[in-house]
Amino acid sequence: MKHYNRREFLKFGAALPLAMHSLDLHATAKSKSVAPPKRVIFICNSLGFYEPNFFPKKRGDFSTSQYLKDMKVADKMTIFQNLYHPGMETSNHDSEKSFLTGAPAPEATNFSNTISLDQILARELSGDTRFPYLSFSIYDRGWGCSWNDRGVAIPPMYDEKVIFDKLFGEEDLSAKKQQIRNDQHVVQCLYRDMKQLQQRGGSREKIESYRTVIAELEAQLKHEEFWLKTKKPKVPNTLNTDQEFAFTTKIENLLELSKLAFQTDSTRLITLSLDWIYGAISVPGATGGWHTLSHHSGKKDMLTKLSRIEMEISRRLNKFLTDLDQIQEGDGTLLDNTTVVIGSNFGDASNHTCNNLPTIVAGGGYRHQAHTVLEKPTPLCNLYLDLLHKHNVDLGKFGSSNKAMGLLKG
Repeated sequence: MKHYNRREFLKFGAALPLAMHSLDLHATAKSKSVAPPKRVIFICNSLGFYEPNFFPKKRGDFSTSQYLKDMKVADKMTIFQNLYHPGMETSNHDSEKSFLTGAPAPEATNFSNTISLDQILARELSGDTRFPYLSFSIYDRGWGCSWNDRGVAIPPMYDEKVIFDKLFGEEDLSAKKQQIRNDQHVVQCLYRDMKQLQQRGGSREKIESYRTVIAELEAQLKHEEFWLKTKKPKVPNTLNTDQEFAFTTKIENLLELSKLAFQTDSTRLITLSLDWIYGAISVPGATGGWHTLSHHSGKKDMLTKLSRIEMEISRRLNKFLTDLDQIQEGDGTLLDNTTVVIGSNFGDASNHTCNNLPTIVAGGGYRHQAHTVLEKPTPLCNLYLDLLHKHNVDLGKFGSSNKAMGLLKG
């Protein structure tokens, strides 16, 4: 392991997970709850979906949507129409930074993000899982959907093999113990630095920053020490190795890893950023730059290729939802106990607009409404606020929300 010096580690600490308030180091001594745990996954398709192909042309009739007509779990899905993110009028692709926060004007030079929805839920849902949350993305961009309570990006994982090994591979116990010892030494150094800062009359804000980072590090270390004594689940490697269509294989694998992580109760909270990548990608029947095609300006040949890319994404999502629904758990299925939120920061990528965002909520045991068309433009964060309430997080406001609306039934 690289041995970070204090300054490097303090900087790195800003992107560490939230302090795990719900961590119970005696979890193994407690009897497990009979009821299956609740889980949530947020999936952001960063270039959105071409609206005429996404929303049903006839309200509530999935067969009138080119992208959703083959969904096998349509009875466990709700499509929401007329949701938007306020304050994104000129945000361009930076709007993805606010997908799970609702923070306005992400393109501004002085933009400061806020905590993302998944990180708030992680405090409630993480329980005694090995990973309080997991964050995935297609490639190594350095940020995805998750942002900590200081508005700092939490770097997602993107390499399927590395993720599988992290979840299910053999742990190098000696190396892990040495890492923990090194990190404990860094915490001691941070305590010393904070004490010196206090003696010099340093600013309260800087001192509080030290305290926050130290608290997170200590919680992280306790968590790692506890799980070091517990073996990882034994899971066969079911990842797809076909590289003929590497783009869709990547998406399929990240969704497969998400399913396995939930199935083994390795985590209960996942974010997945389907972030657009540079260069050409290939899907059956089409090759081209995903970003370029999304800026189609209504050109038929570009829309034809774009629709094939988006259809492939829809197929992978369909398979993921179907797979979850075929795994029995308690009196229902894994899908019944997992809220799947599929959406985007863009309503129209071609014009960089953030209105009428394509949004699906699937699973979660709700009484699904098939297709909810809101009477007027409604902040997406209203739906997020309802989601928090459904998971026992009693907040009066989140992001740009203006009220709870009871959009999730049951």
